[in-house]
Amino acid sequence: MGDMDPSRGFVKDVKRLVIKVGTAVVTRTDGRLALGRLGALCEQIKELNSQGYEVILVSSGAVGLGRQRLRYRRLVNSSFADLQKPQVELDGKACAAVGQNSLMALYDTLFSELDVSSAQLLVTDSDFRDGDFRKQLSETVKSLLSLRVIPIFNENDAVSTRKAPYEDSSGIFWDNDSLAALLALELKADLLVLLSDVEGLYSGPPSDPKSKLIHTYVKEKHQGEITFGDKSRVGRGGMTAKVKAAVNAANAGIPVVITSGYAAENILKVLQGKRIGTLFHQNAHLWEPIKEVGAHEMAVAARESSRRLQALSSQERKKILLDIADALEANEKVITIENEADVAAAQQAGYEKSLISRLALKPGKISSLAKSIRVLANMEDAIGRVLKKTQLADGLILEKTSSPLGVLLIVFESRPDALVQIASLAIRSGNGLLLKGGKEAKRSNAILHKVITEAIPDTVGGKVIGLVTTREEIPNLLKLDDVIDLVIPRGSNKLVSQIKSSTKIPVLGHADGICHVYVDKSADMDMAKKIVLDAKIDYPAACNAMETLLVHKDLVQTGALNDLINDLHIEGVILYGGPRASNLLSIPQARSFHHEYNSMACTVEIVDDVGAAIDHIHHHGSAHTDCIITEDQEIAEIFLHQVDSAAVFHNASTRFCDGARFGLGAEVGISTSRIHARGPVGVEGLLTTRWILKGSGQVVDGDKGVTYVHKDVPVDS
Repeated sequence: MGDMDPSRGFVKDVKRLVIKVGTAVVTRTDGRLALGRLGALCEQIKELNSQGYEVILVSSGAVGLGRQRLRYRRLVNSSFADLQKPQVELDGKACAAVGQNSLMALYDTLFSELDVSSAQLLVTDSDFRDGDFRKQLSETVKSLLSLRVIPIFNENDAVSTRKAPYEDSSGIFWDNDSLAALLALELKADLLVLLSDVEGLYSGPPSDPKSKLIHTYVKEKHQGEITFGDKSRVGRGGMTAKVKAAVNAANAGIPVVITSGYAAENILKVLQGKRIGTLFHQNAHLWEPIKEVGAHEMAVAARESSRRLQALSSQERKKILLDIADALEANEKVITIENEADVAAAQQAGYEKSLISRLALKPGKISSLAKSIRVLANMEDAIGRVLKKTQLADGLILEKTSSPLGVLLIVFESRPDALVQIASLAIRSGNGLLLKGGKEAKRSNAILHKVITEAIPDTVGGKVIGLVTTREEIPNLLKLDDVIDLVIPRGSNKLVSQIKSSTKIPVLGHADGICHVYVDKSADMDMAKKIVLDAKIDYPAACNAMETLLVHKDLVQTGALNDLINDLHIEGVILYGGPRASNLLSIPQARSFHHEYNSMACTVEIVDDVGAAIDHIHHHGSAHTDCIITEDQEIAEIFLHQVDSAAVFHNASTRFCDGARFGLGAEVGISTSRIHARGPVGVEGLLTTRWILKGSGQVVDGDKGVTYVHKDVPVDS
């Protein structure tokens, strides 16, 4: 907190400063003088005085001090009988008169010990109506300062004509905070320091550990957010009065710092340009960096918004999704313009064709995304569904219910359509979302995020979906295990592997999409050709595209293998072979069987039988999606039950492994994890469970009075 702050460079030009000391600084909680604090304050002023600063002091505390002293005198001089009578509250003006005398005597003593002279100046609100008074005031203070005397101002409460000094304001000044601001202006000070009993202005109650100190007050940013505590414990101001005075002075061109009068050297630190307390300055809005919300704050906001989302009815959540679908279609033109700009920049930067292919939102893509969102909206609501109901004992019912995970972090590369799918799934599943897209899709992601969040009602808030666009690298996001519940990476195997090895947050996803198609000897070859070609060329950049073609050895003799190879060649697929296939077909040998091409290329290998195909898949695959083409039902069953992948198909293209095609509405990705969701992850994969127990006064009491029955109950009962 004591670091040098570039925004406080103005302190080097400060010569004259006004310091206002609050009642809470002058007195202790019991009303007595806080001698230690006052002594430390006077020592700081002595130091400033000797450094050539012109210091003007505005001190509260007279009324509180006088009240404490008069109460003590009355107590000492009262008989026992007098003390039994109802105690009349002491007159505030009398307290002010007695207290002022005591306060000044104390300042005089302390400053005298430090070889500093001080002077008392008492003013009232009405004095400032007189132009001659103001002129004389300025002359007197100028004369005192030239003699190195410390002028000590206070409102002359003893003779003030106001009935209620805090509320009954004439508008000139209404307490010592506004008096200090007025004097700073009147006496042309370069700085106003308001000393309080807290470090400065906080984003919430100072006692709340979540509250943060606001180092620079920016009206546009902070005016509506800050909560103040009660008014001063012993004075009449409190933080509300200080902020009002500080804003007025800063607007008039005088910088103000609100800081603690409890710390021994805070004024000196302020004048050294250190980041102490809260600064008010007329240029604050210009210096305050317009920085993106930090990832941690964004995640916390997403969690809070997600709780509001969960509190909505199923119909209200459905309407949000339908509104998002409409908004995407209505903004298709602007989305396309931004996406085309990303694609052009990626081409200019020389990115790989497969990445550019994933980056481009092709014609009709927005419409198909909107359509899948509507499918999702019309699906049965998955939140709060009772999955299992058990009667534990008489009158004691336990429900296992579906519940959102919390906050998801999705790190994705190139594919902006992933943002739309993930955002819609997060809303349907009641989760908060943090998105970190690749820089190559920066403009596409920004416009999609804007369109989606603007369609979310204020009752939830657009912060339910945060788009991280700062320079915070992925490793920083992965440290947020206190606020993020699940990471889903979508991108290259390098990205996914990196994430898996560098976070404590559970990761759901797949590093590689090495999908196999095995053509068995009993396959219908016309069907096999259609499936193999579709699996490879429908969308080669997809993670569910075929990367390895396995062919039964008998198909070499029949010529069926040659037919498949020719068809792939005709479509422009580059072929690499395993040891057997490369020799037989005279094609280059594949460097590795564990390779994801993501392009118009694939590996071909010949295997002896279904057992060899399964072994090959287990050794070299990525447990994503694998397929068998066969007319032999028994062989098909062996393959379907023994291949340990997230998705296993019989006589169907691997390209079907997709959330929308599975009827999930959309997907956040495909998971090869064996814990939690597996395969395409839709709404259900983003839910966990909660236990709800409904009783009628039962207690455990050593299980003496409970007879457990553990009986299943129909969930709809």
